[in-house]
Amino acid sequence: QGSTMKTALIISTWQKLAPMTLIYLSMNNLSTTVLLTMGTMSAMLGGWAGLNQTQTRKIMAYSSIAHLGWMVTIATTLTNITITALLMYLFMTTSMFYALISSKSKTIQDTTTSWTTSPTLTIMTMLALLSLGGLPPLSGFMPKWLILEELITQNLLPLTTTIALSTLLSLFFYLRLTYTTTLAASPNTPQTKHKWRFKPTTPNLLLSTTIPLTTMALPLTPLITN
Repeated sequence: QGSTMKTALIISTWQKLAPMTLIYLSMNNLSTTVLLTMGTMSAMLGGWAGLNQTQTRKIMAYSSIAHLGWMVTIATTLTNITITALLMYLFMTTSMFYALISSKSKTIQDTTTSWTTSPTLTIMTMLALLSLGGLPPLSGFMPKWLILEELITQNLLPLTTTIALSTLLSLFFYLRLTYTTTLAASPNTPQTKHKWRFKPTTPNLLLSTTIPLTTMALPLTPLITN
């Protein structure tokens, strides 16, 4: 609640490495049924709990819970897909947080004025949100596609259906943020000054690096599956 955006970024990214490392090192001693159940519940909980949130930090926190559920679900089956999903999550979350930091958007209402800071940043934020939702042809579609394909191969059709439907919950608040960022405008007058015309924005190297990986990594899928 009271954490800064950069603190929330560290919690959502850096602190995910420790639990995923523990799961990776001890996966041979863990019950597959327990991991599948926990992963599915995590994906559903992250989607349900994020529906009525208005602060962007909380939305990203519940998004983190949902993505972690996807990674746990496939952890005992294919390690390379788990690592791929983790890396893609780190890229997408980092780019999204830095976009929110650059536009100073702490709530959904704040995102309606982000276009005044940088129109280009608004487009990148939209692409990052759609990628987090797992929509093709963006990079976020790749781990979800590979995970669902592997679960179907393992004949886990009820689990596959459940976790796929849970994505719709997360997709709802991603699309809501996308709408407020790109299509909705806060009340203003014709005399409203556009900040981007008067205040030059400083290029962010990390954002410039993660945005291409967030949006254009889908063609690399054959390199992961082979």
